[in-house]
Amino acid sequence: MSIRPTARRRLGVVALAAAAALSLSGCAQVVEAFNSISGTSQNVAATPAPNATPATGTVEMPFDSQFTYDGSVQMTYEIADGLNIILDFWAVDSKRTREWYPDNAKTFGFAVNVKDTRVDEKAVLKQKRRVYLSNVSISSQTAQASNQVSSPFQFSADPRTLVPTDTIRSSKGLLINSYQGGLLVPETTINQLPPDTYGITLQFALDVWVEGTANDDKSFVQQTVYPVIPIAIYPRETETEGSTGGATDGTSSDDGSQGTTGTDGWTTTPGTGGPTTP
Repeated sequence: MSIRPTARRRLGVVALAAAAALSLSGCAQVVEAFNSISGTSQNVAATPAPNATPATGTVEMPFDSQFTYDGSVQMTYEIADGLNIILDFWAVDSKRTREWYPDNAKTFGFAVNVKDTRVDEKAVLKQKRRVYLSNVSISSQTAQASNQVSSPFQFSADPRTLVPTDTIRSSKGLLINSYQGGLLVPETTINQLPPDTYGITLQFALDVWVEGTANDDKSFVQQTVYPVIPIAIYPRETETEGSTGGATDGTSSDDGSQGTTGTDGWTTTPGTGGPTTP
């Protein structure tokens, strides 16, 4: 399976898309599940690591992270010929990624979408190769000055519990390339980390069912895609007043909804189905 290079999208576009998606009514309450992914995958995608290259004049960070440099990252994977699954990941609070410390809340948003280059974007569903997202899981691993390693978070959820009930779905999961758009989770928070943490790596596991031939229910194949996102964590004592870092784009939804916090340190607010790409 080939993997295409990641391409960064302007967060202003994501902000507009997120605002559009959040305008949808009838958000279902997020059901937190911290069990491991059920079932086995047949075709497993390779695991990429974002290639972080410091911009000229930037201060070298202790933990190499494209996300921390830019405030956002987009990762694209080819899951079939001309069929790509896309993960967008961006900072919400603080949008200044140099303010991501071990002891404060660190909030990000993410979206999962699909692009089929074989057909026009306005093609009807019967002409598209359908892609269902059946499970979203995130695991984590810290990098600490003490050389200890911890895995603070284990998160797993059925995407159908994160979106309105009127989104297109089946026994295979949530359809993420319909006119309603993909999966959007506007805010998810990493809480306190060990005080000597200088980096944390998040690994997503996206379970998908991919249709081999358009409008052919018998041609589906299950796969799992593993995006890996390193994030730099800064100690407070090295913070300098007025320091910036990462992008200042991105958006935070303020719809009055309350997040829920699990025993593993995740806080998640309801996401929506709907357009998440321009």
